[in-house]
Parts: sequence; structure tokens; C-alpha cells
Amino acid sequence: MKLKEEKIDAELIKEFLTELVNQLRAQDTYGNWEGKKNEELLKDYIIDAQKRKEIPIIGDPDPDILWRIELFFNAVALTIEKKTGVLVVPMMSMHHEGFGRVVLFGGRLVVINKTLRDVHRFGYPSLEKLGETGAKYATLGIEMISRFPEAARFEG
Repeated sequence: MKLKEEKIDAELIKEFLTELVNQLRAQDTYGNWEGKKNEELLKDYIIDAQKRKEIPIIGDPDPDILWRIELFFNAVALTIEKKTGVLVVPMMSMHHEGFGRVVLFGGRLVVINKTLRDVHRFGYPSLEKLGETGAKYATLGIEMISRFPEAARFEG
């Protein structure tokens, strides 16, 4: 499923970023991040071109990167769920060399199916691009559920 190069709803971008921040804050069981601004929490998702070049792709991906990818797609799933009312569940399978797949299910419907490569370098050049990408995935998931509502709402 390719991400379309179209205008993404600014409200959906905001909702996705809010959900991503909520996912991060939910992981803070000791309250260490209470005083941090949202942008500071999201900084690990921002990787400029120079920093991207410096990251080696040999070896096992850092567990923190895998955790951030998981939280990213959890936020996508929850954004879709809030818009559609369909419970969306993410599943991630990652090879130790840094490639794998993320699948989001709604009922019996595959809502999002994303192959990941070079997860060592997972990140976006700006906060805006992070928000746009998450909102694009959410838009694709919402569209898929509207195309196949019976499959998405199937409980059996």
C-alpha cells in the first residue's frame, strides 16, 4: 500500500501527534517525563539527512528503535480507531537484521500492511513530516475500513 502524495487533513495530523505523545507518556511509569514538552518527547523520531548517514545499518536494531516503531504504529491504530469506532490491533514482526513487517487489523480486515527496511534509520526529517506520515497511514486505514466495513466490524 503506497502512501499517496495528497493533502492530509491538518486536524488528523494533530490527532495522530497527540496520540503518539499519549503513547509515549503512557510508558513513563515513574513520571520522569512529566515536565517535558511534547516536542522534546518526539525528538527521537526526528533524524535529519546527516544524522541518518551516520547511523550504521549493520548489526541488530537498537531495542529503543523497535519500541519507537511500535509506539508509532500503536498511535496510527488508535487514530484510526477513534475515527471509525473499529478496534484496530497492530502486529509487528521484525528480523534481527532490521527488516520486517507491521500489520494493522480491524476485525478480519488488514487495514495497513507495511514492510519495514533499515529500521536502524527509522525517523523523519521534521516533526511536520512525522505527523504527515502518521496521518497518511491513518487516512489509508480509515479508507480501507470504509471500503470493507463488514470485514472490519466482523466479530467471530
